[in-house]
Amino acid sequence: MNATELREKNDTELQALLVAKKDDLMHFRLQMATGVVDNVRLSRNARRDIARIHTILNERARTAVGA
Repeated sequence: MNATELREKNDTELQALLVAKKDDLMHFRLQMATGVVDNVRLSRNARRDIARIHTILNERARTAVGA
């Protein structure tokens, strides 16, 4: 998921997506511990998506305070 797709969503959708991504990351880590995972890169992608969502939410919060 890229930043332009995320910017089109509103804050509540982003919060829901953030919770879902964190949940996916937790399940992925559990799978890593049991040795079931085939593609290790999914963890990196999930963490980057979480960081993108946090960045967009912080940008919106800063513009709301400044306006």
